[in-house]
Amino acid sequence: MNNALPLFGSKAACENVIIEKMNQEPIDPKFAYQLIKDQLIDEGNARQNMATFCQTYMEPEATALMAETFEKNAIDKSEYSCTAEIEQACVNIVADLWNAPDMDKMIGTSTVGSSEACMLGGMAMNFKWREEALERGVDLNKQRPNLVIFSGYQVCWEKFCVYWDIDMRTVPMDEEHMSINVNEVMNYVDDYTIGVVGILGITYTGKYDDIQALDEKVEQFNQETGRELGIHVDAASGGLFTPFVFPELEWDFRLKNVVSINTSGHKYGLVYPGIGWIVWKDRKYLPEKMIFNVSYLGGTMPTMAINFSRSASQIIGQYYNFYRYGFNGYKGIHSRTRMVAMKVAEEIEKTNLFEIYNNGDNIPIICYRLKEDANVTWNLYDLADRLQMKGWQVPAYPLLEDLENVVIQRFVCRGDFGMNMAESLIRDIQTAIEELESANVTMHANKKQVQGFTH
Repeated sequence: MNNALPLFGSKAACENVIIEKMNQEPIDPKFAYQLIKDQLIDEGNARQNMATFCQTYMEPEATALMAETFEKNAIDKSEYSCTAEIEQACVNIVADLWNAPDMDKMIGTSTVGSSEACMLGGMAMNFKWREEALERGVDLNKQRPNLVIFSGYQVCWEKFCVYWDIDMRTVPMDEEHMSINVNEVMNYVDDYTIGVVGILGITYTGKYDDIQALDEKVEQFNQETGRELGIHVDAASGGLFTPFVFPELEWDFRLKNVVSINTSGHKYGLVYPGIGWIVWKDRKYLPEKMIFNVSYLGGTMPTMAINFSRSASQIIGQYYNFYRYGFNGYKGIHSRTRMVAMKVAEEIEKTNLFEIYNNGDNIPIICYRLKEDANVTWNLYDLADRLQMKGWQVPAYPLLEDLENVVIQRFVCRGDFGMNMAESLIRDIQTAIEELESANVTMHANKKQVQGFTH
């Protein structure tokens, strides 16, 4: 006879699940599972989170493979040699997508998201600059090295500069330049510049820096000075989107001075959060001091990642997607996502209330502000609140320095955002606007705080 205690008649159900120190005794695993699951019930639906680029859906077969490989440590190349082989296959695939000119000379690695990849790219530029600066007789103690980047950078670049004591020189955003002003870039470059970063998919607006034009400016500078100033492309958002949708766009290793590129596998690589990639065009751009050799199949294998002891499951998930979808599969998903984003932008524009900054054409991000003559008593924070009542999480936030008075709203459309969900979102936007018009009140007239996002 089963005399098992019912969950909601148990002692555990009478206590707070959030504890400050460990309980003395264990509890039933089924109870622990359900109570912790219930604790998370008030969180938003990830599929309706329009703030994040991070993937919120994978196929059941992919999640099963990932669950079966949680215990594999990605850094143990000799113990998990098949996983190491799969990781290198992913690097090869990514390098090929980015048109690496010589697959035997390129080198790359997986990372924990693109933030670690950016750190590695920055470190490589810094070490290489120091070597070249000493050869050129530059006084390394005269001033700190610097990095040139558009002011719409992702916060990981600020962290890199703080951690490595590097000055960040930002080319400012203005109404005419929602991506880097290429004509101004070289005004920020001097003998202490370790490199220039171009962004393929700016977090704030979804715009692309003109990497091809940037390459031309850097090439002219190098020809005039004898320098080998390089470009690192932060392609966290666009690196696994653009090759499939706009293969003719030259932003990658086809450009002479692009020496390294990073991307997020968990964005348009369509993997759950926790995977990034970085590739250097040639090993000569990766200083030897950053490469550590580990035992692998009786030989050695280079590793340069910062993090150790991390699960290989996201690497397996990335390879599943590459193997499963193929080029045309990715192209089909991304093309459809772009079409859906443009449909949402089109319906938003029809209200005649908003000025569209990005309509999803280049990357599936919709970004807009209220028109100055919109003549409404509510603002974008109010609209975000109304949408959240329907479960949609949509950020509203001010732009960067010099444009901090401009509040914009952004939708990120991911691979799991189909036309059916888009139609629901459009209806909810229309309803929210009608309700705000009828309410004739704002809850955020003096709002100063950013309704945040960091990814």
